[in-house]
Amino acid sequence: MAYPTLTQKPGAIETAAAIRRGEMSPYEAVEGAIARIEKDDAHINAVVVTDFDRALDQARTMDVAKAGADQPLFGVPMTIKESFDIAGLPSTWGHEEYAENIAIRDAHVVDRLKRAGVVFVGKTNVPPDLADWQSNNPVYGRTNNPHDHARSPGGSSGGSAAAVASGMVPCEFGSDIGGSVRVPAHFCGIWGHKGSWGLISKHGHDHPAMAGSDGHDGALSIAGPLARNAADLRLLLELTASLPLTARGKLLGECRILALLDHPSCPTDDAVRRPIEAALTALTDAGMSIERSSDLLPDLERQQSDYMRMLNVAMARGAPAPDGKRASAADWFDMLDLQARNENAWAALFDTYDFVLGPPAPVLAVPHREGRVFDGTIAIDGAEVPGGSALCWAGLATYPNLPSTVLPVGDTDGLPCGMQVISRRWADLDCIAAAEAIGRILHG
Repeated sequence: MAYPTLTQKPGAIETAAAIRRGEMSPYEAVEGAIARIEKDDAHINAVVVTDFDRALDQARTMDVAKAGADQPLFGVPMTIKESFDIAGLPSTWGHEEYAENIAIRDAHVVDRLKRAGVVFVGKTNVPPDLADWQSNNPVYGRTNNPHDHARSPGGSSGGSAAAVASGMVPCEFGSDIGGSVRVPAHFCGIWGHKGSWGLISKHGHDHPAMAGSDGHDGALSIAGPLARNAADLRLLLELTASLPLTARGKLLGECRILALLDHPSCPTDDAVRRPIEAALTALTDAGMSIERSSDLLPDLERQQSDYMRMLNVAMARGAPAPDGKRASAADWFDMLDLQARNENAWAALFDTYDFVLGPPAPVLAVPHREGRVFDGTIAIDGAEVPGGSALCWAGLATYPNLPSTVLPVGDTDGLPCGMQVISRRWADLDCIAAAEAIGRILHG
């Protein structure tokens, strides 16, 4: 199914500006989003929890004349990943046994965005436990990629990306531990940002089994925005960040850049390589100097192994592995030590380089399948490789707690391809600015 290009779809800031100019009311903006969802979602199944009546009631009472300066998204309709709590709506994380788990308060991100004027119209689909690059579960069914309904929009924020890419809503918010923001952005041809770990509170983003516990933000996992442009990403980040952020303001042409298209843990499919190589050529033609290797890189194969072990323990919250073994407290502290050493190695690299560019995943949108992508194999240039190895590009930024912005750079046979822009920890605004500058070079 073909959809208009991203530039033909208004973003969040543009929608808010139209509301403030009186070109539409908040009610009309919300009503329009609901109409798009009702029209397109029968084929995509992205918005699986609707809150239309409350959204319309809220929008009906919103007076643009009373919009505050601290409400830059006044009247803008949004959805959010099903795993974030919205008071009065279910948070099931894809499990039938938690279908009646109704949130009693809003998550941190939801509260911050409501204060900024957002009107939430619903929640978007996820895989069970947010643990797959598909968004399919027994509660809500399967979400389709807007560009090809036989393929996945990604996961675990797949419903989020599909809702934005298809034009239902201008922006979204997801979470990411194994590429769950970046891979859906890549699969669906939109923008996404994985924040520095700890930048945005994930309070109210708790597994139903732990709901109401007010527990810690889990290791590696972050909350991050999805949008149609860099400006919206930046605003969503600023509105939800728990720490102040500053940008260096360094021009892209003055930056030293390292590009990585190969990872020792998994090959990169030619369908991904070609659009990224074309993008790198365009950047070089624009006068940028891009290096392809560096002795400063940590051992990426070792990093992937350490990341996967930490990821599995974090996702299981210490429950026994399939082999029956359970990580001890001493094991966990050893993992934290290894992670800190890796983070220090990346910090040293970023003393020399400003950004690292690479694929968000080694493949484009994968065909639908039964069972998790990570439990089977994926086809890369005609060969089957273990699905779990595909997490290597997600782990590149996740394990050392680094920020990464994904922007769309092209396509192969109509399937979108993204590229991630990674930098030092807390350089989130620099990542978004660099991605924005790259986007201008590539797309005008």
